[in-house]
Amino acid sequence: MNLTLGVVIGNRGFFPSHLCETGRQVILDTLSRLGIRAIVPDTDATSFAGAVETLADARVCAELFKQHRDEIDGILVTLPNFGDEKAVANTIRWAGLGVPVLVHAFADDPNQMAITHRRDSFCGKMSACNNLSQYGIPYSLTQLHAVDPATPSFEADLTRFGQICRVVRGMRGARVGVIGARPAAFNTVRFSEKILEAAHISVETVDLSEILGQAKRMGDDDPPVKEKLEKIQAYTSVEGVPSEAVMRIAKLGAVIDRWSNDNALDATAIQCWTAMEEFYGVAPCTVMSMASSNLYSSACETDVGGVLGMHALACASGTPSALLDWNNNYGDSPDKGVMFHCSNLPRDFFLEHTMDYQQIVAGDVGKDNSYGTIVGRIRPSPFTLCRVSTDDSRGCMRGYVGEGRFTEDTLETFGGYGVFEIPNLQGLLHYICKNGFEHHLAANLSQTADAVHEALSHYMGWDMHWHKG
Repeated sequence: MNLTLGVVIGNRGFFPSHLCETGRQVILDTLSRLGIRAIVPDTDATSFAGAVETLADARVCAELFKQHRDEIDGILVTLPNFGDEKAVANTIRWAGLGVPVLVHAFADDPNQMAITHRRDSFCGKMSACNNLSQYGIPYSLTQLHAVDPATPSFEADLTRFGQICRVVRGMRGARVGVIGARPAAFNTVRFSEKILEAAHISVETVDLSEILGQAKRMGDDDPPVKEKLEKIQAYTSVEGVPSEAVMRIAKLGAVIDRWSNDNALDATAIQCWTAMEEFYGVAPCTVMSMASSNLYSSACETDVGGVLGMHALACASGTPSALLDWNNNYGDSPDKGVMFHCSNLPRDFFLEHTMDYQQIVAGDVGKDNSYGTIVGRIRPSPFTLCRVSTDDSRGCMRGYVGEGRFTEDTLETFGGYGVFEIPNLQGLLHYICKNGFEHHLAANLSQTADAVHEALSHYMGWDMHWHKG
């Protein structure tokens, strides 16, 4: 989750060029303090202090960025003075990185408005943005039009921009593994592989029988099984769970880990209802929970759209995501409800958690064949929600984001569950139903809706709705 930014320092000759030298140092100090690596021309590489003003300067900076193409997550354009808008736009065009761009303007000091120190970055930012728009280069803005880089406001801008960059990098080229077929009753999780491929997201598939067959062939003393068993026992309490069930879960996890690594996957969507329990004798929830906890998001019911929402949120926050059902009302409160899953929630979501059996499917396959869920109440916390889907009729990606909080309200039920509150929840539920979205959503215990929305809509080009209450 480390961030590397290419830095473009704008300069215009008839403005005070010395401001580029001091501005460069202020910017680099700010990035360093936040742990952000900077790729920027050396001070003697261009006409003044590594800033870009001429076509030749733009070429130098663009070539440097090209050399670090695989490292740069985003580009920061900073204007210590008015800046040359053409040089800025040419640099980004010629670099051809296709990464997010943040445009920053230094704030003028009202006490230093003489010709020797007046920046006019306030005006220059408009010209830079105008040219970027003409070039068809998408960009992001700071909260304040002009801002001192040493302020908390700019640090918040960089934090948000870092989230945007991580989402874009994480989603472009993402690889999702689908284990098994879509459960017959879940038409809701249908999706288009071709639309995903057009969005630079690849899907790898494997038949469930292959995974279960490999798991059954593994011995109790095989090193990958022993290692997985130890990790499971360290991850959650298995008290009361039959040892043979825990061993089956360890073997299943070892096989899925190997297949995921062999295929360089970023996330998985796994068949569950109810072939896994009937023909292998456990629920895969613990394996999925552990994967999500390690930021390799894993969704049940082969919900590829759901796991992509989980992945986007995890990229933004650097913390685990969960797949949940919009499941129940909560009394007569219009802005509260209950989210639930059986569950495969990562343990970070819970106040307390333990391994148990899956009560819903136990009625069909028996309790002894349905151990493996991670159950408990979701801890009170703000959260971000996200849903991503393929719109097959329009041939595009779409979705929605929003924010709410898991509350302290109590509830006596089973699985992984929590009472939540979202401003104007009824309006969001109407939007979901009118637009035919699924009953699943991704959730993350963070507040990153702003960044995720901008990353997916502005840079990925997806049709994303932002519920603001």
